[in-house]
Amino acid sequence: MKHPYLIILFSLFAHIATAQKQQNLQDSVQVFFNEVKTAADKKTKLWNKDVYGSMLFVNPKTRQIYANESDTAGVLEPKGDIYMGVLPKQINIANTAISWSGKRWAMVMLPLPQNKYDRINLLAHELFHSVQPSLGFELSNIDNNHLDLEEGRIYLRLELEALKKAIQCSSKKELRQHLTNALTFRKYRYTFYEAASRTENQLELNEGLAEFTGLTISHRDKNQTTAFFVEGIDNFFRNPTFVRSFAYYTTPAYGYLLYKKDKNWTKKVDPQTELTNYFINAFNIQIPTDLKNVAEKIATDYNGRLIMEEEKARAEKTKKLIATYKLKFVDQPHFEIQFEKMNVSFDPRNIVPLEDKGTVYPNIRVTDLWGVLTVENGALMSPNWDKISITNPVDATDKKIIGDGWIIELKDGYFVEKDALNGNFKLKKKL
Repeated sequence: MKHPYLIILFSLFAHIATAQKQQNLQDSVQVFFNEVKTAADKKTKLWNKDVYGSMLFVNPKTRQIYANESDTAGVLEPKGDIYMGVLPKQINIANTAISWSGKRWAMVMLPLPQNKYDRINLLAHELFHSVQPSLGFELSNIDNNHLDLEEGRIYLRLELEALKKAIQCSSKKELRQHLTNALTFRKYRYTFYEAASRTENQLELNEGLAEFTGLTISHRDKNQTTAFFVEGIDNFFRNPTFVRSFAYYTTPAYGYLLYKKDKNWTKKVDPQTELTNYFINAFNIQIPTDLKNVAEKIATDYNGRLIMEEEKARAEKTKKLIATYKLKFVDQPHFEIQFEKMNVSFDPRNIVPLEDKGTVYPNIRVTDLWGVLTVENGALMSPNWDKISITNPVDATDKKIIGDGWIIELKDGYFVEKDALNGNFKLKKKL
């Protein structure tokens, strides 16, 4: 039998240790707020605006909030120099900007990067998103499904390889040549896909400008910035897909090189700016007219043969994966859920475009008027984001519906109904 005094003493020590850990985290949070505030204050001329503002750090496991200021609805309580509370379950947790409790916030998930420059980069990126509407830029995260196809991936990788060399070189002549080649690969990529220039530009005006802002406010020196791009692009190539994450490297790379010669270039762009032509003109680049021959010829200077071999092999594997997903979410009976007022969070690095059927998200969380859907084994988002398809349910109660790798926490007033003709399930609202 354990001695009761020992149990009490152990509980006391555990309580003290937990309290100390909590206090240490609160102290660290305040340091992180101060870091990005100081860094942003030094770069207010970047947008003629101080991007520092309302911020939420959220623990995704506990939903605990650490904020740099109070909300207007009284959810957050002051704890020393910061404010704390619990994020409601209907709010998805992600690195993003949200309107909640009377304010617009930059939300960032804990833990933050240990590296100070990476940490400030991330925080400033999300702070840009929080002020983005006031700068006139729409928040657009349009998919670029052509970047999951063989030619799209090849010529994006070649463009980024050329940008890596441009950032590393010291000669102006070499810099100009690598920039010309990077933009040549880009222009040639656009010849394969009709809407590519438009959809890529939309994401670059959104995530690209945000990441360039984060990079600039991080105040890395030349060597650190070079390493950031070289290591970052090499790691980016390992992502399962590029369709929603390429802009984190393209726009920042061009923007960083242009910033060296024109500190005001960001003030010359607006929501209608076509960034590709903007950079071509800003660098005074002459794009060759014979794009195909030139792009194929210079590809060997940027690891082109290996890239093409790797992408050919990947394309074969992707065909099989797409066939599996089509069977699972289109051809076989499945569960379709219409959106009413949805909010989503997901990992943009591993999604799979499914031809004209939409995009498969291996991990996604959806909140809507009908409840909360959490998916860990794939779901098909429709092309126009009006519904999501998952496998048919295998178990259900009044409040919970469970399937293969997914669960719905259902709100009152909704129920599941099976279509006797095709075997599909649908979510219905009680009349």
